[in-house]
Amino acid sequence: KVTGDKTFEADPDRLASLLENLFRNAVEHAGPEVTVTVEPTSDGFAVADDGPGIPPEDRETVFESGYTTETDGTGFGLAIVAEVATAHDWSVRVEESDAGGARFVFAGQ
Repeated sequence: KVTGDKTFEADPDRLASLLENLFRNAVEHAGPEVTVTVEPTSDGFAVADDGPGIPPEDRETVFESGYTTETDGTGFGLAIVAEVATAHDWSVRVEESDAGGARFVFAGQ
């Protein structure tokens, strides 16, 4: 689901990779019925879901390459997200969404 309207410059292939990894992460942790919302913010955009969320103590660690909570996970998905954000000079942080899931906030556009 996309809410609002926002225009910013980004490498289309890298942005697609960023979004694919966030969508895949949401489905892996919340199941196929998860709702993912992309929304504008004052200085960027956010991608939020209504899944189980990420505990506060894990919110920095999830971006580390190899970090996973799944036995069959690679731990590369959110590391790729952070890498794409950095390549665009964006910051990224994770917080709790309004629905109690994860909300990834990108700033610097």
